[in-house]
Amino acid sequence: MKKYKVGVIGATGMVGQRFVSLLENHPWFDLTVVAASSRSAGKTYEEAVAGRWFMTSPLPEAAKKLVVKSAETDVKEIAGAVDFVFSAVDMKKEEIKALEEAYAKAECPVVSNNSAHRWTPDVPMVVPELNPGHIAVIDSQRKRLGTARGFIAVKSNCSIQSYVPALHPLKDEFGLNKVLVCTYQAISGAGKTFETWPEMIDNVIPYIGGEEEKSEQEPLKIWGKLEGGEIKKASSPSITSQCIRVAAADGHMAAVFASFDKKPSIDVIKDKWVNFKGRPQELQLPSAPQKFLHYFEEDNRPQTKLDRMLENGMAVSMGRLREDTQYDYKFVCLSHNTLRGAAGGGVLMAELLCAEGYIK
Repeated sequence: MKKYKVGVIGATGMVGQRFVSLLENHPWFDLTVVAASSRSAGKTYEEAVAGRWFMTSPLPEAAKKLVVKSAETDVKEIAGAVDFVFSAVDMKKEEIKALEEAYAKAECPVVSNNSAHRWTPDVPMVVPELNPGHIAVIDSQRKRLGTARGFIAVKSNCSIQSYVPALHPLKDEFGLNKVLVCTYQAISGAGKTFETWPEMIDNVIPYIGGEEEKSEQEPLKIWGKLEGGEIKKASSPSITSQCIRVAAADGHMAAVFASFDKKPSIDVIKDKWVNFKGRPQELQLPSAPQKFLHYFEEDNRPQTKLDRMLENGMAVSMGRLREDTQYDYKFVCLSHNTLRGAAGGGVLMAELLCAEGYIK
């Protein structure tokens, strides 16, 4: 298997650090470039993250002495030195869109954790187990950009990667038509720890800016169809959400209420969850969980502290499945937000893109 040279732009932030951590000893990917803002450019990576390394694992030895490049001014140099980049920059939306297109036009594939291009019609927004076929839209995107290698692919919002995987195996066969979801989201989703955000200790905040709109609309793109060189979003189900920040370090939980045209039995739902496999499992990609969906019979599961690291944080867990008086069913689900939801999902998407020949 070819070893791919990889860069991380936005490498000093929490998600960038998670990418750096996950790339240590990766069987396919070698981290060769780190880039960040001009404030960090010219420092070694060890110097740039001194006093603000957020990961619980140590700073990887191979990353310490890499000299940080400027993500904005060293585009051509970075693009020429790697096979692709992970993007986790912290900038204004329009600036991110322009920067990621600059990398793509410099013939560097971009696997992005950012939201800026999620609604660009020819940019695939991929949860690898759910909509791997959407990566075919890259052919149309390359025509628009005038590139041979360069493109942009994005991951979805971290909060939807708990409940959308749970609904996906049921959606088409049983006609999922209506969803109500309340998410309880960890502080790492805001790029924070309890040390940097002490106000969150013993606290709950019932508002996360822009999150409800993402939670209601992004699943419709994931469930959309590739038509005429674009991803056309699905017209159903109708989704309404409420998103709450809670005092948990990692892991996004969701309480889900769902209705169907053809109501399945509880046993059928559990069977669909237990036996679900996606393209990453078929290809046995390095970061793919062997078992993507886990169900707990206990009344008090899943729990963030106990279950967020299932399958190295790349699985989704469900529990408390029961009938509801207003909807057909309700249940609780959980995913690790900076692993499955952010950097880990990005690494898995990059593996899929390599395996399917879009990154060479």
